[in-house]
Amino acid sequence: MTNIGYLTTHVLDTMSGSPAANMKIELFEIQGRNKNLLVMAKTNQDGRCEKPLLAEESFKLGTYELLFHVSDYFAKNNVKLKNGQFLDIVPVRFTLSDEKAHYHVPLLVSPYGYSTYRGS
Repeated sequence: MTNIGYLTTHVLDTMSGSPAANMKIELFEIQGRNKNLLVMAKTNQDGRCEKPLLAEESFKLGTYELLFHVSDYFAKNNVKLKNGQFLDIVPVRFTLSDEKAHYHVPLLVSPYGYSTYRGS
């Protein structure tokens, strides 16, 4: 995979200090106002997807959005907040602009907040 770009992600649960296993993730390609669902995946025990979300023929330059189903993840893990879940689905919209780059978009999440960055 060194000659062509690819996209990966992983999720860390900062409340528990561990990978966020079994979180649903959706990847959309954004074209103007249209969103096209490309991938539905779940994280493994390491909080990662089993394979790149985009690679080889599926990797194309453009704008994309990852949707992380945070509320469902915390509910399945018996995290009960006094007034219900605060975060529902966390969207991360980004642009792929280098056809040979590895894009890694991790999510660090707790029931009340999150951060993301371009990793390596």
